[in-house]
Amino acid sequence: MQNFIQKGSTLSLAVAAAVQAGQAVLVGKIFGVAVANVAAGASGEFQTEGVFDLPALGTDTAAQGAILYWDAANSRLTTTAAGNTRVGVAVVAKVAGAATATIKIDSVIS
Repeated sequence: MQNFIQKGSTLSLAVAAAVQAGQAVLVGKIFGVAVANVAAGASGEFQTEGVFDLPALGTDTAAQGAILYWDAANSRLTTTAAGNTRVGVAVVAKVAGAATATIKIDSVIS
């Protein structure tokens, strides 16, 4: 195919603030996890597919398969839809008190 560019499981994204390897960000409607450290104002590689343990609101609970949203203001996952962006689903149940959630990133962010 002459117009094929790449698979898209990793994308080069420009970030406003510095990002550490393993940290998640939302750039427009693209959600990804940094492959390596990225300086503020630079572009870096982000994994946009897969399953990751990411910071989550400690008081939230989520059943396996529950929708997870990105709270950009606090850089964490939440089960609260209002004011946040859907980014994936819980792969395992998250209990209250857990500081992380295991998420399968959505291939299309709504």
